[in-house]
Amino acid sequence: MASRKNLVPQAKEALNKFKMEAASEVGVNLKEGYNGELTSKQAGSVGGQMVKKMIQAYEDGMKN
Repeated sequence: MASRKNLVPQAKEALNKFKMEAASEVGVNLKEGYNGELTSKQAGSVGGQMVKKMIQAYEDGMKN
């Protein structure tokens, strides 16, 4: 089973900021902490936007 422990504790804040930015871009209002009231569609759109941005950053890095 995969561990949910962060290997780099300092990355947690950056990851949360990244998640909030992605949510804002797709029009999902996230609050700090638990967001259990989100629909699957909303949560999926946030995750999908995060992946899209990570792939774009990787591709941009390959061009340089």
